[in-house]
Amino acid sequence: METTMGNRIGMLRRRKGMKQEELAEKLGVSPQAVSKWENNQTCPDIALLPKLAQLLGVSVDELLTGKTAEPTVRMLPQEQRKDMKDMMLRITVDSVKGDKVRVNLPMALVQAALDMGLQMPQLAGNEALKNIDLNQIVELVRHGAIGNLVEVESAGGDSVHVFVE
Repeated sequence: METTMGNRIGMLRRRKGMKQEELAEKLGVSPQAVSKWENNQTCPDIALLPKLAQLLGVSVDELLTGKTAEPTVRMLPQEQRKDMKDMMLRITVDSVKGDKVRVNLPMALVQAALDMGLQMPQLAGNEALKNIDLNQIVELVRHGAIGNLVEVESAGGDSVHVFVE
């Protein structure tokens, strides 16, 4: 039997320990609206989907389809791994204040800088990146990890993404 979006909303809401009234209040809708969604009588307004998905701890895609997204990090077996010299480290920081930091470095350069004990001013001087341990990132990559290795959204609204490809 196929699960409907209404069934998913109800299941995810209960999993979060929320009552229909709580979810309704957080979304700015009536409890009756939430009840109608869960009973498959109506669907949430499209503008509510991002906030609804966030409150329920899933992506909008998962909320709509019931399918979980592919993992953003993959562990490659030894025979599928690229050489470090052929890989890139990409770091993005978007602050609430509008600051945008973009760092794109070859992994070989990152490794060489770490081996020499160098500080990387692009990283060391940025508050959002000060807790990123590049040695740990390099070790993850050496063991076959690729993809979106770090994704942080602070309570203040800043976001940091560390991606290796």
